[in-house]
Amino acid sequence: MERRGGGTVLKQVLGALDRYKYALLVVALGALLLLWPAGGGGEEEGVSPRDQPQSLRETEAAMEEILGRIQGVGRVDVMLTLQSGSELVLAEDASLRYSGSTEAPTDYQRTSEPVVADGAVVVRQERYPQYRGALVVCDGGGSDGVRLRVMAAVAALTGLGSDRIAVVPWQSGAQQ
Repeated sequence: MERRGGGTVLKQVLGALDRYKYALLVVALGALLLLWPAGGGGEEEGVSPRDQPQSLRETEAAMEEILGRIQGVGRVDVMLTLQSGSELVLAEDASLRYSGSTEAPTDYQRTSEPVVADGAVVVRQERYPQYRGALVVCDGGGSDGVRLRVMAAVAALTGLGSDRIAVVPWQSGAQQ
């Protein structure tokens, strides 16, 4: 006994869904992943604009604040020296003109100019500063355990090796 209309069509659709359920599941998961928000809005992963200090002094102040929270550190002063400062790499529109044959040009001229969008220069990449060394003066600088923890923290924050980080005790009777 066969029904006309919706009953037969429904059975056919359900049969097709049952037959291709795994393929449809993979397609649905792929579509979901494509629609999933990237989460950074074009920013680097794990770095928020709030966390990016704008100057060397701000970086030192942020490090002083966080290092002061380490057990046994107490008062802390940080001084960083730079190998190179931060740098912005601009997007460029480049062109090359030459005369003569392509195999052996007799003369060529390369020109480039920064790309401007909405009245602002387009930044392709921001290179962060490279540190040369760090000096940390703290109350707990005389303790091996505190020195080790502070050196590990400074190394993690700056990328410096332990040979370029000095942790020393705060001078007795010195004021901040």
